[in-house]
Parts: sequence; C-alpha cells; structure tokens
Amino acid sequence: MRKILTQLDKNCERWLLLIFYTMIVSTVGVEVVRRFVLSYSSIWGEEIARYAFIYLVWIGLAVAVRDRSSIRIDVLLQVIPTKFKAFFYLLGDIVMVIVAVFALFYSVETFLTSMKFSSVTHGLRIANTWFLFAVPFGFSLTLFRLFQSIFNDVNALRKGEPVFEGKKLFD
Repeated sequence: MRKILTQLDKNCERWLLLIFYTMIVSTVGVEVVRRFVLSYSSIWGEEIARYAFIYLVWIGLAVAVRDRSSIRIDVLLQVIPTKFKAFFYLLGDIVMVIVAVFALFYSVETFLTSMKFSSVTHGLRIANTWFLFAVPFGFSLTLFRLFQSIFNDVNALRKGEPVFEGKKLFD
C-alpha cells in the first residue's frame, strides 16, 4: 500500500496533466480537420479544449509548487548561506498558503453558487460545476503540496541538511 501511495504522490499530477494535454491536442486536431477539410466546426470542440486547459493550468500550479519550479528571482538565494535559504523558502511557502486559502475559499463559493443555480455550459449543455471545480481542485492540490514542502523544509532545517531548491531549467 505504501508503494502505491508513493507512486501516486510522485506521478498523480503527471498523469492528470498527460490526460488533459492529450484532450486538448486531440480535440484541437479534430476541430482543425473538421474546419478546413470538411468546412464544418462545432462549439463543443472549443469548449472541451478550453476547459481541459483550465484543469491543465491549475494542476500545473501544484506541480510547480511540488518541484519548486515556479518563476522566482533567485539572485538573493545564490549569495546567502545555505541554512538561511530554508527560511526564505518557508516564508515563500507560507505566503503562498495564505494566497491559496483565500483563493480556495472564493473558488468554492463560486462553485457552490453555480451548483445552486444549475448553470450549464453554452456548447456542451452540461453542468458548469464540473469545470468550475478545476479551481478549488487545483488550489486544494496546491495546498497539499505546500504543506508537504513546509514539512520537508522544517525536517531539513532540524537535521541541518540543505533544503530542496527545486529543479532548474538551465544549469
């Protein structure tokens, strides 16, 4: 069971991103063929791609938090001692937790309002709540990853080890 949870922790977002990215590429590809070869297009294709992209973005936020690969100015982090880096990362994570809690609160409010009034999408004519759920889902996943990051940083700080600084794009 522990092995399954470890694999889920390691690859959950990766698989979700793959699913939504494949959805976008295949839907847009089909719509391009339909529009330029068959001279016919549909509203649902555009909506599926748009909503899959929304899920892709919010899940991608959780991945960026997990990998510490979000955009940041790390010039200051290159000149300070290693043990002080943990404090900067912890401060950044705490600020991000505050932002994510506010965003989660307001996105749940919007989700519940949509659920209450049973709004539907224009092209697909299905419940809009399925797509509005992307924001609270993404921020919940982000909060989970932030708490993991804070826990790992505190443990590293206690042990006197360097904190995880993230994956670098260019080295």
